[in-house]
Amino acid sequence: MTINTHHQIGLLLGAEEDWPRAFETVLGMVGPLTVDGVTHTIGAERLTIEPFDLTDPVRTPLVIDRLAHWYYHPREWLKKAAMVNGTYLLNSPFTFQSMEKHSAYCAMLRLGLKVPRTVLVPYKNPVDNVRWAYTSATYNQPFDLEAIAADLGYPLYMKPFDGGGWRGVSRVDNAEDLRRSYDASGEMLMHLQATVDYDVFARALSIGPETMVMDFRPEQPMHSRYHVSHGFLSARAGHETAAISRIVNAFFAWEFNSAEMLVAGDEVYPIDYANACPDVALTSLHYYFPWAIKALVRWSVYCLVTGRKGQIDLHTERYFEIADDPSLSYEAKLDEYLELADDYFETDKYWAFCAEHLGHLDAAVLDWVRSPEFDRLLVDTVRATYPSYEHDLFLGHFRGLTKAWADEQD
Repeated sequence: MTINTHHQIGLLLGAEEDWPRAFETVLGMVGPLTVDGVTHTIGAERLTIEPFDLTDPVRTPLVIDRLAHWYYHPREWLKKAAMVNGTYLLNSPFTFQSMEKHSAYCAMLRLGLKVPRTVLVPYKNPVDNVRWAYTSATYNQPFDLEAIAADLGYPLYMKPFDGGGWRGVSRVDNAEDLRRSYDASGEMLMHLQATVDYDVFARALSIGPETMVMDFRPEQPMHSRYHVSHGFLSARAGHETAAISRIVNAFFAWEFNSAEMLVAGDEVYPIDYANACPDVALTSLHYYFPWAIKALVRWSVYCLVTGRKGQIDLHTERYFEIADDPSLSYEAKLDEYLELADDYFETDKYWAFCAEHLGHLDAAVLDWVRSPEFDRLLVDTVRATYPSYEHDLFLGHFRGLTKAWADEQD
């Protein structure tokens, strides 16, 4: 006798509309899946925010969170859902709250990754605490900001220790820029970070065990930052950028995250890899958008149907044992870290599951991207994002890019 099981995915959203509509559409293409005698159906709902009893049941066994990094009420609900109800979270608020960019830098330095030299400097303005004056006068040591910057070398970057959508990030070319940026930082706690002469700014979006490494142009407007190109990295650098993204995610139990790296020849320098709400907007990812939605659906379905359990304990000692082994080269350590990451993401099992149960999704998504329904999503998104006088321009731009993706799938 076949057992029927329904799973409901919760979407915890902010102002987004494009990718949730796409996710709901592609999830509807999955259909009932029969695995080991159990027939699984999967739906999605957009979660609301309201008072909650800490013992309340949770009806969504998996939640995709796009809100809790800045809205603390749903963040605390997610923690309760994970610890009390066993809800699977994309992503973990536990590690994103405690392991912000500063901690992530420290952890990856511990693993031997090539993070550029980074210095944390005290607040420019006093923090709002009555104890500040005494503590500062008694214990804060004077420091020479310009000397620190000169030691790191210009140009460098000043950016908040906890990040957040390029908030407060500035390029510093000289002492005048340094003073201006530091004065503007106010009560933000800032890093000074050296940079390197790089050939490519790579951004890797990872969803579960899937990773897409993209040629990112941060100086461009958002619709042009993800440059559509292939073969822009050497084989070695391409492998390393994808590996670092997955290693970072497995280390922190982040399963929906992006990582940024500067690439000079075959050398890869990670500079940012703690993004609680990675960019999956249609108007920025465009060409890469269908892949991202497919990957998010595949990983969500896999986690639910296989009964994958969320992880709070990180077991970082396994990575540190590799880091401390003097017999291993950097490349050998990276390979062993990647083995741990593949074990965390159950990579072989995942791809076997996709081949057996989700093989139809590629053709279904391709038909959808070529359909009037997808074009309506594109039109609605452009109208909601850009002023009316730019609608025709951007519709042509994004239609061309998504058509290029579709044409390459044939």
